[in-house]
Amino acid sequence: MTDPQIALMMLGLFIVFVFLGFPIAFTLMAMGIGFGYYAYYDARRMWRAFDRLAEDAGTWEQWRLWVEGFYNNRIFDLFVNQTYTVMSNEVLTAVPLFLFMGYIVERANIVDRLFSTLNIAAKNMPGSMGVAALITCALFATATGIVGAVVTLMGLLALPAMLKARYDPSFASGIICAGGTLGILIPPSIMLIVYAAASSVSIVRLYAAALLPGLTLVGLYLVYVIGRSILQPSVAPKPSNEEVPDIPKSKLFLMILTSLVPLAFLILAVLGSILFGLATPTEAASIGALGGIFLAFVYRAMTWQRMRESVYLTVRTTAMVCWLFVGSYTFSSVFSYLGGEQVISEFVQSLNLSPLEFLLLAQLIIFLLGWPLEWSEIIIIFVPIFLPLLKFFEVDPLFFGILVALNLQTSFLTPPMAMSAYYLKGIAPPEVKLTQIFKGVMPFLFCVFISMALIYAYPQIVFYLPELMYGR
Repeated sequence: MTDPQIALMMLGLFIVFVFLGFPIAFTLMAMGIGFGYYAYYDARRMWRAFDRLAEDAGTWEQWRLWVEGFYNNRIFDLFVNQTYTVMSNEVLTAVPLFLFMGYIVERANIVDRLFSTLNIAAKNMPGSMGVAALITCALFATATGIVGAVVTLMGLLALPAMLKARYDPSFASGIICAGGTLGILIPPSIMLIVYAAASSVSIVRLYAAALLPGLTLVGLYLVYVIGRSILQPSVAPKPSNEEVPDIPKSKLFLMILTSLVPLAFLILAVLGSILFGLATPTEAASIGALGGIFLAFVYRAMTWQRMRESVYLTVRTTAMVCWLFVGSYTFSSVFSYLGGEQVISEFVQSLNLSPLEFLLLAQLIIFLLGWPLEWSEIIIIFVPIFLPLLKFFEVDPLFFGILVALNLQTSFLTPPMAMSAYYLKGIAPPEVKLTQIFKGVMPFLFCVFISMALIYAYPQIVFYLPELMYGR
């Protein structure tokens, strides 16, 4: 077999092992080191050492040299260097700090106050509870960026309230599942940090580019929720005074001031300091983490147990991301050295695709990968395969990254591996069936496709803010 064929076999075996359920980060490292040993193997030196041993019984010195030659393979140096590169990456330093901010906010009892306030404020709107749940999901997802945490907490908080208010179970479930995924798109997003590290695109420009597409998607979700509530009132009945009481405007204003404003101020302070160049993403994430701790103390929700849980979850999630990067860097280096990347590049170029056709093909592949894989694995492992092709097809990596971020919303919403649906099912009442949840997320899935079509048709949705703030 030629080296490029071995590289393709390497990629195929990796996909097989993923479907068999092997841990992805360690599978990447094992396959990278295993195939890398072959790629960097100096056969001539090893055979010379073996011939010397075959001539006689061999001395201890000869055996030592042979064993030393066996381990003297450049793949081990590559693995160590890639590990050091990941650990010293300044962009990735922001990941644990943003995660810590999110886990602290999750435990600060802010979300239940926020949902209650918005529920009362939106009482007279069609689908008021759905609107309140969706906005709460968007704000909370933006603060955390952790889909499982948002869907689980909102499922415990908002789903029982909507079901009690006679909301259609599918409609209510779809709102929570779709709203919970927004944190991987709207800044400050962990996913965008990971894409920036993988593609060398400026994280500041990525954050600016993601704002309007993120708000566009939230707007489409709200249009669907309100529109369906108007056309089909039975799926979202107007709440009674017993379910959502009327309160004086002065009290409502105070509730907004004490629940919505602090969280919104924290998010805007973190995001604004990045976008206006007042702080690096790492410094802004530090501010956010301190702000989250401060809010937790203000709301008297900070305990030693919650602090310990937040630190533990932050370390665990950060370790997963970093080891994925180490494995991916090692795997991709060996894959490229064997010629696999060149084979794929030449094959795609031979198809004579237009830039639009290339984008559609790439997004289709990422959409399909979203069924078995999570966003972190797609960004770290498979997106770098497309990055070298962007220059050939004259596609801006910034534009490509935003499309990928939108596309990856679907990885949490598309059966059979719609993780947000499974998160919700795990804590939903028994009468809410998984098929009902899948049915509820389908309209929101079409909203994602509409937002992607709008981005294709009007690229300035992506480029307007970065060009306005930082120039071309």
